Amino acid sequence: MNHSMFKKLNLFYKRYNYIKKQLNNYKIYNNQESIRSLFIEYTQLSNIIKLFIKWKKLQLELKNNKLLLNDKEIYSMVIEDINDIKMKQKNIENKLKILLLPKNEENNRNCFLEIKAGSGGNEACIFVNNLSKMYIRYSESKKWKVKIIHIHYNEYGGYKEIILKIIGKGSYGKLKYESGGHRVQRVPETESQGRVHTSTCTIAVMPELLKKERPKINIQDLKIDTFRSSGAGGQHVNTTDSAIRITHIPTNIVVECQDERSQHKNKAKALAVLAARINEMEIKKKNKNNALKKKMLLGSGERSDRNRTYNFIQKRVTDHRINLTIYKLNEIMNGELDILIKPIIHKYNTDALLAISKK
Repeated sequence: MNHSMFKKLNLFYKRYNYIKKQLNNYKIYNNQESIRSLFIEYTQLSNIIKLFIKWKKLQLELKNNKLLLNDKEIYSMVIEDINDIKMKQKNIENKLKILLLPKNEENNRNCFLEIKAGSGGNEACIFVNNLSKMYIRYSESKKWKVKIIHIHYNEYGGYKEIILKIIGKGSYGKLKYESGGHRVQRVPETESQGRVHTSTCTIAVMPELLKKERPKINIQDLKIDTFRSSGAGGQHVNTTDSAIRITHIPTNIVVECQDERSQHKNKAKALAVLAARINEMEIKKKNKNNALKKKMLLGSGERSDRNRTYNFIQKRVTDHRINLTIYKLNEIMNGELDILIKPIIHKYNTDALLAISKK
């Protein structure tokens, strides 16, 4: 264990003991807010301190064993014990590193998932449709609710753009690394020569912001239009001008919402998406020099820009950020996304741990 990590854990240990004493003091129970705050902190520190105490006990065992190394008769046994203790300590250190990673409260939030067609014309729009179904199936497997905020239909059965709201604890934390360029390679049904086409789309995953966190938006900076909801036809197509289009003039961000039959509700949803987009833009500006985060950001949608490639001919999916290739395309398109999501989260956490270790 390096010095900085040991120093940090010692500070936590002192804080833990202080809180423990405070909770045993009956006078504090007159302040319910203070009790609640201390209990939350005590619970958060408990797992870290339990592991740290185990590590310190092993450290004492290690020290005692080293004193026995001069005894030639038991030398080999002592070496064996020392190696065993060091291995146990290493396992504890790895667990502690994960617990010491900065907690991102946004990870537990709902999110907006926006998919836009990039290069490839009609085939790109069909790919947007395919991906939206993939994410809906994945959300259903997690027992998350999905609401369609907006769909911009394409005449060939695809979507030029779709915005989904994923409602479920942890949805943003699981899906945030989906942001970026996605590429598909396959033979379109309309291709008579059997040639492989490459099409792209871009995905942006944004956490739902609390009202108090939303950036201040001046009403004078908004251009608000109403229009009739469009769709593939049938009884769900709205016959009133309840759909909303909001243009944020300073950033030129445009958001549409036609999910609700109420113009007022559509406006509220569109403003929530707009706030998330403006927030995402600000975060990108702050993180543009952070290499770890930069590679996770939304791409341009060009064929050369890709986080992931879906090759239908070879039934494979490749995540180019971590050089991972999996030959389970059908399962993935049916919503079994964890086989791609877990490795990228693991890679990000590993990089973050390495950054902490170097401090």
